[in-house]
Amino acid sequence: MNTEKNTYEIYYDKEGDFLEVSFEEPAKEGTTEEIESGIFITKDIETGRVTDIGILDFKKRVDILARILIKYNLNLPLRIDISD
Repeated sequence: MNTEKNTYEIYYDKEGDFLEVSFEEPAKEGTTEEIESGIFITKDIETGRVTDIGILDFKKRVDILARILIKYNLNLPLRIDISD
């Protein structure tokens, strides 16, 4: 049985409508790439793992987060509610 616990950091800037999700500690050396307009991923150069996802205009594109999580085989155990 896998007893490893993951820690996630989630930051949302309501005024800028920007969501950032961090999946682990920041990499000693990382690289950030805009994979689509307004969607950024940061990878650890040494391991190639995705450490962060950033999404501009998040309220208009909530569904994109689920697609990115699947694409990069990441898990985020929560439901996001953006209602006011």
